[in-house]
Amino acid sequence: MERTLYAIAEEAPGPRWEGLYRLMAEGYRGWFLREGDAARPSFAEASRALRRYMPELVPTYERLVDLAGGGDGVARLLALWCPTPYLTGCSQAVWRGDSPILVRNYDYHPALWDGVQLASRWTGRRVIGMLDSLWGVLDGINEDGLAVSLSFGGRQVVGEGFGMPLILRYILETCGNVDEGVAALLRIPSHMSYNVTLLDADGRHRTVFVAPDRPPAVTNRSLATNHQRVVEWEAFAHATASLDRERHLRARLADPTEGAERFVSRFLEPPLHQSAFAMGWGTLYTAVYEPRTRSMALHWAGFSLRQSIEQFQDAAVALSFGSRPHERTHR
Repeated sequence: MERTLYAIAEEAPGPRWEGLYRLMAEGYRGWFLREGDAARPSFAEASRALRRYMPELVPTYERLVDLAGGGDGVARLLALWCPTPYLTGCSQAVWRGDSPILVRNYDYHPALWDGVQLASRWTGRRVIGMLDSLWGVLDGINEDGLAVSLSFGGRQVVGEGFGMPLILRYILETCGNVDEGVAALLRIPSHMSYNVTLLDADGRHRTVFVAPDRPPAVTNRSLATNHQRVVEWEAFAHATASLDRERHLRARLADPTEGAERFVSRFLEPPLHQSAFAMGWGTLYTAVYEPRTRSMALHWAGFSLRQSIEQFQDAAVALSFGSRPHERTHR
């Protein structure tokens, strides 16, 4: 399947975000209403939840709603309160060398991927994030050097809470270190189970297991795949090789001879790199976050796109999964 990744810089929500919304709105409206309008919360409920848990994002939210044309449906969609459930794959780990890095694979269906890397300054902090759900992030880094990424937690329970991409957006916009990010995860409810790994510029890391039906668990684990402490959804864990990927990462992290470059290359190889695109578990990109340099890179076989908080370039990367991508940089 052919896709294009767009790297876009826009400090405040404006015409570039509006253009992205127009391209993706129909698909997201269909997703949001897949279970019927009555299954999604009202505008009043969604607005109340956003103001309660993430008030710092409200001015940006209101601006985005205006850019998207306003109205009850748009406002409910963008609030991402109790959104439609969905599943992803993903592997993520912290390599704890002289300059620790957070490495992750994002595994999903190419047709359902936003395919946008956005550099912004919506609430005062500079943020680079891989866009999802129109303004949330799958993984990213901010100007303080705090990096975060998510992986699905491998549980079927759905409850009252926000979509995790919006919670990660909130963390990058308002938090400067791991402790602050963990505090946010402890108080903001998630509608599904996720594993969130955080790494900051001081080299501190945590992996937090969040769920809608039990308190978050803060751990010192430096890796996560698609289950939490134990496998609770056998079929999903088997389909995504969650245990195999976890064992592989654990072995690599325990090897004292494993260098950063070789560790990153593991994510481009099986079992971490997935190829079941038709099932929705294909690796769309490998991301590497370097908190101390406030930089990051996206990797595919034979090609990388490097960016930093200080130097971010617009780009368009044509991707054909299973072959080498080609970059076209737009000035």
